[in-house]
Amino acid sequence: MTYCVAIRIDSGLCFVSDSRTNAGVDNVSTYSKMFTFGHEGERQIVILSAGNLATTQGVIGQIKKDIKQTAQTNFLTIPTLEDAADYVGAISLEQQEKHTGGGAKYEASFIVGGQLPDQKHAAFLVYPQGNHITTSKDTSFLQIGESKYAKPILDRIVGPGISLDTAALCGLVSMVSTMRSNLTVGPPIEVLIFESGSMSVEKRYRFEESSEYLRQLNSSWDDRLREAFNNLPPIAWSRAWDKSVEN
Repeated sequence: MTYCVAIRIDSGLCFVSDSRTNAGVDNVSTYSKMFTFGHEGERQIVILSAGNLATTQGVIGQIKKDIKQTAQTNFLTIPTLEDAADYVGAISLEQQEKHTGGGAKYEASFIVGGQLPDQKHAAFLVYPQGNHITTSKDTSFLQIGESKYAKPILDRIVGPGISLDTAALCGLVSMVSTMRSNLTVGPPIEVLIFESGSMSVEKRYRFEESSEYLRQLNSSWDDRLREAFNNLPPIAWSRAWDKSVEN
């Protein structure tokens, strides 16, 4: 299992992904799920992946091959990010069929985001079936993988007007919350902060399992949750309740 999130706000994009691919009792393995393509100062495309590892590796391998062989369609020449999402979806379907014969257990999902020349920054979620959706003014983030534990946090905090620093912090909090509830999601954790118009992916960070910052973030989040819970209206204060149901 995995967890990845992309947050699209007015000032740019933030991508967060874990790296755990197997979490058996005696076999924990890792593999980066964040990939970048483009030229500094010209165009940047970021991909997050989740699902069958053979399929995701096949998709990334084909993207790199198309760039190397200067295929007619590749990430260095593709005209729009929506076209890039269609391209990734088509390759994903090919890989599922080519190597596995299809089937749900070989499915993969992707988030494709970034910015191309003379266009706005954007992010798309590519489903296993090859189709995709994008962010909107009401939905500023996209998730793939084990998303249910993190969504309540993102729903409450993320909006188009927040800062990139806030988006990155929110993405990291959603990640540590997911790791707390699901052991199949784990470090190293990768974060990429993309400022609109910068055409740069230099702000990319990696937090190992031993990261003191992740430990402090997790501890602080736990403390703040307990504090908030302890400050809730006490259940004994029942005068403010709705009328009780009588049998």
